[in-house]
Amino acid sequence: MNYILAIDQGTSSSRAIVFDDVGNPVGEGSCPFDQIFPRDGWVEQDPEVIWNTTLKAARNAIASSPVEASGIAAIGIANQRETTLLWDAESGQAVHNAIVWQDRRTAERCVQMQSDGMATTINDVTGLVIDPYFSSTKVEWLLRDPEAQRLARSDRLRFGTVDTFLVWRLTGGRSHATDATNAARTQLFDITRHVWSDILLDYFGIPASLLPEVKDSVADYGRAEAQWFGAEIPIFGIAGDQQAALIGQGCISPGMVKSTYGTGCFVMVNTGTKRVDSTTGLLTTIGYRVNGQTTFATEGSIFTAGVAVKWLRDKLGLIGSAAETEEIALKTGGDTNGVYVVPAFTGLGAPHWRPDARGVISGLTLDSGVDEIVTATLSSIAFQTMDLFNAFRTDGVEPEQVRIDGGMVQNNWFCQFLSDVTELIMERPKVTETTALGAGLLAAIGAGLINHLGDASTRWTVDQRFTPAMDDDVRSERIAGWRRAVAQTLATNL
Repeated sequence: MNYILAIDQGTSSSRAIVFDDVGNPVGEGSCPFDQIFPRDGWVEQDPEVIWNTTLKAARNAIASSPVEASGIAAIGIANQRETTLLWDAESGQAVHNAIVWQDRRTAERCVQMQSDGMATTINDVTGLVIDPYFSSTKVEWLLRDPEAQRLARSDRLRFGTVDTFLVWRLTGGRSHATDATNAARTQLFDITRHVWSDILLDYFGIPASLLPEVKDSVADYGRAEAQWFGAEIPIFGIAGDQQAALIGQGCISPGMVKSTYGTGCFVMVNTGTKRVDSTTGLLTTIGYRVNGQTTFATEGSIFTAGVAVKWLRDKLGLIGSAAETEEIALKTGGDTNGVYVVPAFTGLGAPHWRPDARGVISGLTLDSGVDEIVTATLSSIAFQTMDLFNAFRTDGVEPEQVRIDGGMVQNNWFCQFLSDVTELIMERPKVTETTALGAGLLAAIGAGLINHLGDASTRWTVDQRFTPAMDDDVRSERIAGWRRAVAQTLATNL
């Protein structure tokens, strides 16, 4: 039997899973870690924490599996996207904390980009919109550092998203590479011509010498040195976490949709070999690139999903664990008595793209309590998903079934409420760690264990389907209340 090590380096934890050759997890490791919040809207991570938790998770996964490192055929990596690092090519040390995808520090720069008339160019070249979410303005901000400038002048500075940083470290600096899905999220990559954009590099003042080589999602990324896991292991697959989940959910045919509920929520639809540009603020991106052929996707991004539950637990102390939210929501029957939470802690993503927005709780009365706030927070994530699907419909995408994954979908009440407000069937797979699975499947193709993604998609199996059951009048009333709450949020943060 052949085995694959899949690394899923996420926003709040580093995970790793050893899969056997039929896609069953046989060993797992997980290491949560904290983010750093230096100022309002600023979100950072310690690069050494990213690295060390990744190593620990992978080692634990191997140790808990029936195989030694020498029996692992390949490594696949999925990673939090857009999170940006710069490091010294000689020492391997980062020049600053990683700036996380949620970070809003470059919001004013994005206003300037709008004034410069860059919106059309950005969209035409990258498929993206102007927002601090992406890597471009993060790199530009980091390059203000005198040490970064010194290293850049001596050709010692390297840029990468988290996948690139991990590959650099795992291979001992022998490989400086990323895949097309991650490159597509930097706002520096031409997704039609498949090259770094000279126009955008010049606009942001980013030297080309910083940039990694862009490869297919299935490619030879070098060998992880034996010192890390006990044996040299080739790295054969990389994809950004949401694209990896698209693959892990078996969404390899045009029109198939997956929705992931981790720290944020990301809805992605496979649009095939055709680039489909949105008119509603959705993103055009690369779903995956295999054997030189690009599959495109359209995506809606919600910045706050599971992190809102963490906020309820860690900041407000309203719950002791995430599992309690389901019990509370079942007790209320989903009725918040007019209380709505708009969790715009780091702005609102699609379709609003308002980095200045901040969270709001509306509709509070003297009868409002913990149960209403907890249920309203859960509900908000479903309402935001509904807004995304309405945008998809406006762009001509009419999903009928959606495959859902991520930590939040263990909550049956949430899955049912999601189905109710979107009026769509939600399918939860038996293996909900689809991000790691997608990375593992890419590596398995690279290692020759499976032939193509068609083989991979046959491994997907449904665990439970959730079908809309809410009364139409109740749905309409709750949606109307949500829209009023969002309008209040947007008006408050003008």
